[in-house]
Amino acid sequence: MLDFRFPTALQMVLSVALAEKQGLRSTSAILAAGLEANPSFIRKLMVPLTKNGIIVSTLGRNGSIHLGRPVEEITLRDIYLSVIDDKRIWAARPEGPARCLVSANACWYFKSVVNEAEEASLAVLERHTVADALAELERGDKRSCAEYVAETAKLAEAADK
Repeated sequence: MLDFRFPTALQMVLSVALAEKQGLRSTSAILAAGLEANPSFIRKLMVPLTKNGIIVSTLGRNGSIHLGRPVEEITLRDIYLSVIDDKRIWAARPEGPARCLVSANACWYFKSVVNEAEEASLAVLERHTVADALAELERGDKRSCAEYVAETAKLAEAADK
């Protein structure tokens, strides 16, 4: 089963960063509408992001979501580890009886290779910040960021009704 927590959380954080840059407000309803995601899924992802200081959320009628740190200080690794928790990319098969060379050693071998792959993945995510990602998106955007933010705000207004 595919796990969409990380890409969704990344989009949430980037959306909040863009809204802050544009001087606009972010809420869970705005994020859910803009990402075409279930609002409860967005709120569920906000819990670990808030716990880890990536975002800050205020409640109430005028409540909003802001970044908890400057964009240059939030890495994609931070976001990934925040929402994925201890879930591994790949799970090893349960160890069985050691009947041959393969059954006796495949589990530890698989775990060592997977650990190496996961560390390499985390190292790549560590090299990229939210500031880097936002700058890259803005460079590659075919339409202006202002149009996107305005479109997202309209979606959020429709979701609130």
